[in-house]
Amino acid sequence: MNMKQTPSLIVMLTHNDVTVENAPEIFEQCRDSKAQYWGMKEEGLPLEQMKQLYAQMRDCGKTTFLEVVAYTEEAGLAGAEIAAACGCDILMGTLFFDSIHRFCQDHQMKYMPFVGKIHHRPSILEGTVEEMVAQAKAYLQKGVYGIDLLGYRYRGDGAALNRAVVRAVDGPVCIAGSIDSFARLDEVREAAPWAYTIGSAFFEHKFGGSFREQIDRVCGYMER
Repeated sequence: MNMKQTPSLIVMLTHNDVTVENAPEIFEQCRDSKAQYWGMKEEGLPLEQMKQLYAQMRDCGKTTFLEVVAYTEEAGLAGAEIAAACGCDILMGTLFFDSIHRFCQDHQMKYMPFVGKIHHRPSILEGTVEEMVAQAKAYLQKGVYGIDLLGYRYRGDGAALNRAVVRAVDGPVCIAGSIDSFARLDEVREAAPWAYTIGSAFFEHKFGGSFREQIDRVCGYMER
């Protein structure tokens, strides 16, 4: 990947891997912030509310994501169906299955599956760097858009994992989960992925100020 690029922030309206009930209000308050990319999880809001909120995001010209925390083919497909029903641009998460990949292709959605051995919710990531790189390359060869890397959920050196995967993988990598300090933003900038997610940290005011102020502060910090 281009080491000079500024990684893009994906604002996740989620806390502890679940979409918050007041997600529509928060988006409305922040729609004119610096963030172009917005997402949710598949749990936390009724489908009709999700559809309305994604429509609102699209009306504002935002790029939309649904990150599905699912580890079986059946649950992953169910999440993909939610993403399609909501008109999402990109499905993130799920363990890779050919059926989910085909579904995304059939519904003109980009697909960014997890790599590694993942369990629990909030997620925990295990596995070796070599295994994850091999998985990522195999999925990209099959035609997925990119990779969802839970670097800071790793039972190991997350910063080193992030750098190694981004360096080895010729495609978009999103570093997702537990980016909750300026020190980690520095590590993300050094790794230079395509994008990164922040959700819980904004709700816990880890970057100071209101939700919108934190978004703009993080974006400004990464653009320095």
